[in-house]
Amino acid sequence: MFSTRDKLDVTQDEIAVIHAALETQAKILTVQAGAGGSGARRRLNEVKKVLARVSSQYESSSKRRFRFGLGWFGFARTSG
Repeated sequence: MFSTRDKLDVTQDEIAVIHAALETQAKILTVQAGAGGSGARRRLNEVKKVLARVSSQYESSSKRRFRFGLGWFGFARTSG
């Protein structure tokens, strides 16, 4: 899809917005492809590839965001 790799400066919130938009687009294209749109099926495959790459970035960044650094002690303390 892209011939060169460029690095973008994107915040965690922007990645979340991009991830949600790609998921919505994939749902729309799935319905269109189910109705017989060959162009929609091709575009859906492209969106799924990009969504997979963005998802990996989104999931790894969301895991880092919610670490508190207290380990089991913090978990035991907050759970009861």
